[in-house]
Amino acid sequence: MLSEQSAATVRATLPAVGANLAEITERFYAGMFAARPELLRDLFNRGNQAAGTQRQALAGSIAAFATYLVDHPEERPDAMLQRIAHKHASLGITPDQYAIVHEHLFAAIAGVLGEAVTPDVAAAWDEVYWLMANALISVEKRLYEERGGQQWRSWEVVERITETADVVTFRVRPVDGGPVRGFRAGQYVSVRVALPDGARQIRQYSLSGAPGPDERRFSVKRVPGGPTPEGEVSNHLHARVRTGDVLELSEAYGDLVLDADADTPLLLASAGIGVTPIVAMLADLAESGHRAPVTVVHGDRSPADHALRTDHEAYAAKLPDASVRFWYEQDAPAGADTGYVDLTRVPVATGTRAYLCGPLPFMRAVREQLIGKGVAPADIHYEVFGPDLWLAAE
Repeated sequence: MLSEQSAATVRATLPAVGANLAEITERFYAGMFAARPELLRDLFNRGNQAAGTQRQALAGSIAAFATYLVDHPEERPDAMLQRIAHKHASLGITPDQYAIVHEHLFAAIAGVLGEAVTPDVAAAWDEVYWLMANALISVEKRLYEERGGQQWRSWEVVERITETADVVTFRVRPVDGGPVRGFRAGQYVSVRVALPDGARQIRQYSLSGAPGPDERRFSVKRVPGGPTPEGEVSNHLHARVRTGDVLELSEAYGDLVLDADADTPLLLASAGIGVTPIVAMLADLAESGHRAPVTVVHGDRSPADHALRTDHEAYAAKLPDASVRFWYEQDAPAGADTGYVDLTRVPVATGTRAYLCGPLPFMRAVREQLIGKGVAPADIHYEVFGPDLWLAAE
């Protein structure tokens, strides 16, 4: 994969690049958006840019990819690439956009590191970039082909369901009346909306129902303002979109999908709005008649904040061997626990495969507990809403 000469150069310069990645990514985005303002207006999440989380995620992925290539020069971190490629495909990223990123990223590297970027150093990191970019382009091409091309489709809202004070579910059907392509439980769609300032911002929302023949449903949590900017799209959907309105949706993407036969024990752990892909998985398991034990755990602020709680319980009840444990920080009813999710007294069957979704601290804690109970790290899968900061925090 990575040439021997480039591997040696990247290994030698990785500490310097890594130490300056925060400044490099900040300069990269500033330069790219100055030259191509339409990318910030219509493609990149303006809230994540303002909060700095996208810069952290980019820095983490660059460092992780380069480190992996240096440590495993004949291999490629396909799991990480799959996750990124699915997100890119849901946004409609095209191959020519990688050249734009390359131009501004390498200008930022040269601007920050100065004379340290010799021709050999530039060539080595150029090789790293195009190994990553071409791998992503290849995966994204396959994803587009599987889903009938790169396209947006108009969907009519046929029902709007208030789940909690901050969560709304939208049931949608295609305006053209054509068939609905199947998806795998746990996947998400991108929703593109026109905002009052003319921007066409895009956000991803997990499909919160089992794959169906003629409609889709997704649930949206309103993101309030505070230390970080309020969610532009989530607040727009809550305030303005009603039954009969039309939304633009992508096809379904996402690599957090059930991949187990009917005899594999499962653990489905969620917190907050992370419940959405988990409920879709439970619905799919109930329909398919999953036989093995399924352990369902969820944490939330209170029962009133627990979106899709009725579905959460109902789908689990349809399974022949399921156990359900809920934790609430306050107002826990009889049968539920008070506090944060704690697996100490939760039996975990040998050979369990786990799926996690929720805030990063929650998933880190649950993953650590599962490993302590003997679950193989390779059998623990997760989904991060928004920029994936797991790598950035390593």
